[in-house]
Amino acid sequence: MPYPPPSRALPGPRRRTLLASAAGTALLAGCSSAPGDPDGGTSGSPSLAERARARAARDSEGLVGRYDAVLAAHPALERLLVPLRAEAVRHVEAFGGGASGASASPSPSPSPSGPGSPSPSASAPAVPTDERDALAELAAAERTLADQRAKALLEMPGELARLLASVAAAGAAHAFLLTEGAR
Repeated sequence: MPYPPPSRALPGPRRRTLLASAAGTALLAGCSSAPGDPDGGTSGSPSLAERARARAARDSEGLVGRYDAVLAAHPALERLLVPLRAEAVRHVEAFGGGASGASASPSPSPSPSGPGSPSPSASAPAVPTDERDALAELAAAERTLADQRAKALLEMPGELARLLASVAAAGAAHAFLLTEGAR
């Protein structure tokens, strides 16, 4: 019996490979402790950890605002964006935020922010009128925030480092999915 022809392979890494490597790297980095820290990184400065949690919550709230803005400008993208936005809301909650209005459903008056600083108080450019451009900007915001969190986790105590690693890996996956959605 003849074998069927191989399926058409798309250029670039496979989604499964990308997600597995991002998650593996994040888990390894989150589980390591600083040299000379016998208790695995749990004796870090509480004020440093508290500030990092608060910033991470604000950053995630800003990302939720960006999702809201894109959803308001491009309702046709709802199927792709609503699950990713819901994850960003869960990230806000995981970092102890949520009091400033990040809710599970998109708000009618979004407050987006720039891709380099996803905080809700930053003034934001308008959402691009082209859906692909809007998705590309949202992917850039996710990627930038994931990179910032991946760098910050190296200086955090154990549990917070693991949380940052997990959320950074999720952000990298979101960026990938948004980039794929823009194609």
